[in-house]
Amino acid sequence: MSPEIVIGAPARTPFADFGKSFRDTPLTDLAVHAARASLERSGLQCADIDHLVFANTVPVDHDSLFGARVVSVAMGLPEDVAALTVSRGCGAGLQAMVSAAEQILSRHSLIALAGGAENYSRAPFVLRSGRWGHKRGDQNLQDLLENTYRDPFSRETMGETAENLARAGGYTREAMDEWACMSQQRAKSCMESGFLARQIAPIEVGAGRQRRSVVTDEFPRPDITLERLRQLRPSFADDGTVTAGNASGVADGAAFVVVAEAGAARARGLQAQARLVDWATVGVPPSMMGIGPVPAVRKLLARTGLTVPDVDYFEVNEAFAVVNLHAERELGLPRERTNLYGGGISIGHPPGATGVRMTMTAMHHLQDTRGRYGLVTLCIGAGQGIAMLIENLQR
Repeated sequence: MSPEIVIGAPARTPFADFGKSFRDTPLTDLAVHAARASLERSGLQCADIDHLVFANTVPVDHDSLFGARVVSVAMGLPEDVAALTVSRGCGAGLQAMVSAAEQILSRHSLIALAGGAENYSRAPFVLRSGRWGHKRGDQNLQDLLENTYRDPFSRETMGETAENLARAGGYTREAMDEWACMSQQRAKSCMESGFLARQIAPIEVGAGRQRRSVVTDEFPRPDITLERLRQLRPSFADDGTVTAGNASGVADGAAFVVVAEAGAARARGLQAQARLVDWATVGVPPSMMGIGPVPAVRKLLARTGLTVPDVDYFEVNEAFAVVNLHAERELGLPRERTNLYGGGISIGHPPGATGVRMTMTAMHHLQDTRGRYGLVTLCIGAGQGIAMLIENLQR
């Protein structure tokens, strides 16, 4: 019999707006903070953890290439605990949980910490000719962050691939702006209700005597209106439909959960919130990467024998509003059971952490509503999709 995989103790930092609160905070500091918060909420000890999986798409600091190991050692896990850094673009956070589950299923692990972090505010500029010299003339700096937002094949920006999807599917600017406004309103509502505060472990930032505590997400625009969204200019084409208002926000942050074998979790007193049922990954045309959730969800539902009506709640990453409109139309997703607490457009989208944030949102929703199944899915730059199904254990 295959091991049963459970998830518990979700925790994350606030998501900071690009260039604001976290720009002077090392990436691994954010990750250590979220991982420690998850461990504290679990009631486990460092000695109970036998593996750590860390998701990251842009290693921005001197220690980031060794991110998983740095987080593991810095938070005090035993020195003999192994650590793995993974990247699957925007699906990296979800992949961290999947990779931890795979270690458990293959009986190489029992209890793992899985999560991820990004600090795009610290992404460097690089000088390609710097190492071997440059005889004469100007030397050009390349923006490492710019590469992150460009398709590696066509060199289109991810926003341009969203425009491709909008044109191919006939999705309108009006519909995108309406989704974006809804996302902001939903985020505002759940910030006011305290729903998001359950996820967040406040963090101190700054230097010297000027330290302060960051306790809430910075990116949401609670006062935005549909009229203001309609006034924004297209970002990627003069006659385009994608704007800064209906695309995901660049944000910094970290998120972690405990992923464990069910028996080991019970033996150590971990109160698991969900069972990780299954997952699926797919490839899609890179220039239409936003379609990724559709075949990923179809593949996952086929694997599990479920249908859309069987799923109580959906989290579809708001990379661009057109991605959500496409998933909604093609899969028949009910809007009243999808992204009820905002998403990448309103809360922000640090890829290493986003999939984990979406999963904890689904976990909390199922817990509050006594629903059974939650499904989390993301499109991925360069043409992939990923989806994961969880089952509520606290009904």
